[in-house]
Amino acid sequence: MEIATILALLFVAFVVVAVVKTARIVPQRSAFVIERLGKYASTLDAGFHLLIPFVDKVAYRHTLKEEAIDVERQSCVTKDNIQVVVNGVIYLQVIDPKQASYGISDYRFAAMQLAQTTLRSVVGKIELDKTFEERETINSQVVEALDEAAKPWGVKVMRYEIADIELPATILDALEKQMRAERERRAVVAQSEGERQAKINVSEGQKQETINHSEAEKLKQINEAEGKAREIELIADATARGLERVGAAIQSSGGKEAVSLRVAEQYVREFGKLAQTNNTMILPAELSDIGSAVAALTKTLDVTRR
Repeated sequence: MEIATILALLFVAFVVVAVVKTARIVPQRSAFVIERLGKYASTLDAGFHLLIPFVDKVAYRHTLKEEAIDVERQSCVTKDNIQVVVNGVIYLQVIDPKQASYGISDYRFAAMQLAQTTLRSVVGKIELDKTFEERETINSQVVEALDEAAKPWGVKVMRYEIADIELPATILDALEKQMRAERERRAVVAQSEGERQAKINVSEGQKQETINHSEAEKLKQINEAEGKAREIELIADATARGLERVGAAIQSSGGKEAVSLRVAEQYVREFGKLAQTNNTMILPAELSDIGSAVAALTKTLDVTRR
């Protein structure tokens, strides 16, 4: 009875072990590499699979997801012999599970080592000032070298990112002084540019003011000239109209006698003024006779009228 029980338990245990070794469930985005009697047999994708007990075994398990692997800090020497400490991150993905299993023993470790050596080589070709400016260039060169080397491993290197670049304290101090000097230089340049622009603005303002004054003076002179011309024109018109009226008055009845009387009055008035302002006068003999002078002037008017 006990022997039968033991045999039954052994049989059940055998069945359980056989089922465990036979049935395999592969998770999503994963791949199992199967070996049959120590030799590669197949690669199992996601899902449920049955294996031959004690003949097939899962030799390698790979994730097909993109992996982020931290690259340890390392010292690099730039082209101008400055030592910097750089660390980064590799992003890679298994493309061929078989090659990732048999192409290399540990593709993660190999990728990290190759990233470090490649990074040292790339940084050694660049000066310190450009290591910060050309991070994209450094990253692309590292990715190119890693991806070419990882093809036999069945691994695709997606990208590489520099996480941090540490500089020695002496270099940091020198860079800080340089940056401070550069900021001061820019401040001085900005101030000088501001003063220069201010002077230019003042001179432009003075220039414009002078132009405005000259334009105003020009307009003033033009307006004065036009005013004088208009004044002369109006005076000439008024004089012409006055002469026309005088001529018309002379032509009318009694006009000649009125003119003679007016001339006599003017003659006497002007002669009186001349006598008051001068002690000595030289007069023509005919000017002593007012009637003769008036008659002569009247005769002149008659000749002019004809």
